[in-house]
Amino acid sequence: MHVGPVGSVHNKAREAATNLMNQNTHIETAVSKHSDQARKAYRTCLNASIKCTKFLLRQGLAFRGHDESATSSNKGNYLELLQFLVDNDDKVREVVMENALGNLKLLVPCIQKEIVNLCALETLDAIMDGLKDRFFSILVDEARDVSVKEQMAMVLRYVDDKGHVIERFVGIQRVTDTTSSSLKDAIDTFFSRNGLSLSKLRGQGYDGARNMRGELNGLKTKILREQPCGYYVHCFAHQLQLDLVAVAKKNIDIASFFATANSVVNHVGASCKRRDLLREQLQEELVIAFENDCLITGRGLNQETSLKRAGDTRWNSHYGTLISIISMFSSVVHVLQMVIDDNPNESAGEANKLMREIRTFEFVFDLFLMKVILGLTNDLSQALQRKDQEIVNAMALVKSCKEKLHWMRNNGFDALVDKVSSFCYKHHIDVPNMEEAFILPGRSRRNAPIKTNHHHYHVELFIYVIDEQITELEDCFNEVTSSCSIYPQDFSDEDRLVLEDQLENYIHYVRSSSDFSQLEGIVATASVERAFSVMNIVKGPLRNKMGDQ
Repeated sequence: MHVGPVGSVHNKAREAATNLMNQNTHIETAVSKHSDQARKAYRTCLNASIKCTKFLLRQGLAFRGHDESATSSNKGNYLELLQFLVDNDDKVREVVMENALGNLKLLVPCIQKEIVNLCALETLDAIMDGLKDRFFSILVDEARDVSVKEQMAMVLRYVDDKGHVIERFVGIQRVTDTTSSSLKDAIDTFFSRNGLSLSKLRGQGYDGARNMRGELNGLKTKILREQPCGYYVHCFAHQLQLDLVAVAKKNIDIASFFATANSVVNHVGASCKRRDLLREQLQEELVIAFENDCLITGRGLNQETSLKRAGDTRWNSHYGTLISIISMFSSVVHVLQMVIDDNPNESAGEANKLMREIRTFEFVFDLFLMKVILGLTNDLSQALQRKDQEIVNAMALVKSCKEKLHWMRNNGFDALVDKVSSFCYKHHIDVPNMEEAFILPGRSRRNAPIKTNHHHYHVELFIYVIDEQITELEDCFNEVTSSCSIYPQDFSDEDRLVLEDQLENYIHYVRSSSDFSQLEGIVATASVERAFSVMNIVKGPLRNKMGDQ
């Protein structure tokens, strides 16, 4: 007897109780009915699918193809790889594809995504097991992917039991916007989902964007309010790049130079025809140099190259651009002249303007000046991007870089002028007399300020740019703070008194002992930036609808 209609709550509860008491409807009974052979067949089929999934994930390859029908000649990476296993493994062939039991083929996209998600969870669990209850730091950055979605990448950094610095990329998470509040909510969600505690956070590292580092409402400040020990460290390599860009923007002449250099690269590389002309001209010059016995030959030398495009977020890209312009200067001039002679149009007018700008002593001087400055800091920038860079060596490299800039400021001007003049004579560019009055282009001599060419190039350009670079390095790499002031909760008042006496002795011992020569310390690195570089490979225009996991 039941109360109410067939679909009433009372009737549903009665049916559930009846089924619970019926042993034949239990899951255990249904599973036990399957034979051992069927279970082995399913396990073999599942293992084959997992192997294909792991391979594609490791290589960053797409799963699905454009046409996965039975008549397709290429059904996509997943099905083709599974077919490869079928063709080379008799056991897999017996239980996969057309030989699968019923609907247990494990081929549909939803099954593939489920396996991918499980692989991601297992990987994340392994990372968390390695982290255990240790102190850790977070490296965070945000970028927009090819599907025009804002993504936040996160890297955990900690020290293992052997004293090695470990960095683990823990995923890319979709965020609605890139405000500090949204990024903080995403970090809180990740911490909650993976059992992490802010009490164990001892560091945070981002780029210099306002929403990341801002003193009032930035992500740095929001985390420090909850965890004062989450000390902020700007990525050293990114910091150096921002210094170089800042120098270019503070001096109007250098800023104009970089604008002209970028325009040259864009104009010469604007079409396949111009790129081919550049390669052909460079090849002809190499042949002539070889015939005149003026070319150094050897393995890896004189390879085909092109003008390198600079980017504000690509470290060392400006240095590569300047090197390519210097080495291909005559070829670039030749291509611009061919564009001018081709036909009179807007493109020819732009080429003529660029030709006049680059064939000046000032452009060549700026070119070699910035090439030398970026060359001095190039090794430092490369070293700071290494994952195993230790902080004592990093600061030593910074000190060495500043010392070289100081030496160049005091002793390098005459050598630079000689090198620039030699380059100008070679390419038939007028060299001004350094003792004559400097006239700013576009301004009459009557209203021009009285100053010599030597004063302009030596004081207003050479010394000014180098001083700005040194000042930026001094300001950005001066974070020297004791551990007890960074992590006050980890030291009692007695510990701080003892630490004051021990710190100087410890620093002297570490610096003088050979046992610490290979010590690896915690330094912010470019790992989180590299995550977005890889994301552009994995998530391309042809597969822009894939999930974030």
